[in-house]
Amino acid sequence: MSHMNASLEKQPLSPASRSGARILEHKCALVFGASGSIGSAIAREFAAEGARVFLVGRTKSGLEAVAEQINANGGAAQTAMVDVLDDASVSGYLDSIVKQTGKIDIVVDATGPLAKEYGNGKIAVELPVEEFMVPLTTIVKARFITARAAARHMVKQKSGVIIFVTGSPARGHVPGATAIGAAFGAIENLTENLAFEVSPFGVRVVCLRTLANIDSRTIQDSMDAIARKFSIAKDQAMAQIAMSNFLKVPATVQDTANAAVLIASDRARMMTATVVNATAGAAMD
Repeated sequence: MSHMNASLEKQPLSPASRSGARILEHKCALVFGASGSIGSAIAREFAAEGARVFLVGRTKSGLEAVAEQINANGGAAQTAMVDVLDDASVSGYLDSIVKQTGKIDIVVDATGPLAKEYGNGKIAVELPVEEFMVPLTTIVKARFITARAAARHMVKQKSGVIIFVTGSPARGHVPGATAIGAAFGAIENLTENLAFEVSPFGVRVVCLRTLANIDSRTIQDSMDAIARKFSIAKDQAMAQIAMSNFLKVPATVQDTANAAVLIASDRARMMTATVVNATAGAAMD
């Protein structure tokens, strides 16, 4: 699987520049897909709020670049290359983290294929079956593998937070997003079912539904494709995203990272089996 480019994110404040207590102090957080746009933003924000972060992905240079940023800002980050579609590799890696740290507090999986690989922008009647299946056999499969591996450890320690990330296509009504919408819908259902089983053991499972993050590689690529298809300027396509929500402002990867921090923290301790809707009204429940 490929990960979204990390070159477009805003840089968070360094830990030294934060005032007051950091809400993830002493937490151990794993971020799969940490070299991508959303994954790297979440990892940096987790570290800025005090978490020790483990950055996981398949692109060594990308992971190391994010780790260097975190460590240079006074955080603590380690990297590992793990295939999230390989059940044994994921389970073995989490086992090694528990041996090293004694616990796993937070797990986020932000891996995913490129938008062009699942026909983003194509209407359903023109979408090949093979492309429709890509998000289901990658994103959904990966989320289950990483979440199940994490849950096994968290149930034993009787604590932990598993965070899924979806987007507005989970609720439909987004043209050309049939494949990713189906995958997001499955993940939101998985949130409830997994939480039902593990929350009695103190493990929270929460899904963060975001609006399209305009500075993510996936959205940038999608807007390029839409602009070409409809012969409009890319800026015009991007503006339409902002106008799709009630606030009439574009969402960024930093917005997603900020919401993920809150969900991961003890301040959200009563949140489980739920979808946190951060689409500013673009995808109503």
